[in-house]
Amino acid sequence: MARRDIFRAIKEADTSQSDRAAAPGYASRGASKNMLASINELAAKAAQAELSIDGEVIQELDPEHIDDSFVSDRLTQDDAAFDELVNGIRERGQDTPILVRPHPNDKERYQTVFGHRRVRAARQLGRKVKAVVRSVSDEEHVIAQGQENSARENLTFIERALFAQRLIGRGHDRGTVQTALSVDAPMLTRMLSVSGRVEEEVLLLIGPAKSIGRDRWLEFAQLYEKLSNRSAIASVVQAADFATATSEARFERLLNELKTVDKPRRASADKPAKSKWQPADKALTAELVDAGKAFSVAFKSKDSARFGRFLAERLDALYGEFLKQEKTQV
Repeated sequence: MARRDIFRAIKEADTSQSDRAAAPGYASRGASKNMLASINELAAKAAQAELSIDGEVIQELDPEHIDDSFVSDRLTQDDAAFDELVNGIRERGQDTPILVRPHPNDKERYQTVFGHRRVRAARQLGRKVKAVVRSVSDEEHVIAQGQENSARENLTFIERALFAQRLIGRGHDRGTVQTALSVDAPMLTRMLSVSGRVEEEVLLLIGPAKSIGRDRWLEFAQLYEKLSNRSAIASVVQAADFATATSEARFERLLNELKTVDKPRRASADKPAKSKWQPADKALTAELVDAGKAFSVAFKSKDSARFGRFLAERLDALYGEFLKQEKTQV
């Protein structure tokens, strides 16, 4: 029966060779030297963790007996690429087997390590799926799953970030997560700074957002982190056309809303109440402005100055009458 090393598509690096070393003439010192050392260390870990399955028998399994991985790495299932995969398998058959392990809780079932889309395609086509069955630990499982997706380069930044967050949440250490995603420590920190601050429910609503990169997701996370901003996006999510928009459009709409509510707004002062007064003979006009803490009177007429002085001379008496009136009303 056909035999195949299905990890060859993931990684063909021989750590005895300096495939990932700096090219001659590269300034490998300082920060650059540290980064290269970090990347080389990750490559070594990946090589040690790689499951050598040369000589394993490829079996044909009923996809109805295969469950998904215990940790998901995708935010969406249906897309044009999947349709192409289904059509390709329909026309040419399944070129590359998947990797499954015996289900840890059900002896009659299997659990997908990688190849979820091929399982779905086979299920949709009503065919059996070509698979290699291998007993692997949870750590080997997530490393193989992450490495396979990294090799295919078909996961977006936020899908990788959420995958990392889920692995951390299940108790895997950062070294394992770095190996699974083929990233160094600083990049993993950036990923977790997004997936750790934005609720998973919101990330699922947005989706994979294929064209949205790391920097824009970091901006989104910083704005979303403010509790005062979060409630503002509820109305956007509930809009009738939100769910039908593309993933990128959903991201843009929520980010724009967060930017809008995050702008400092000037407190709008109450407008002062304005009114006019005239005597019966209409010889003059008084403009009254009540601003709450201030009250002004302005007279307009040829006799306004004389009347104003007359009023000013009687302010003490008028104030006395005001106090008497206040006392009687208490």
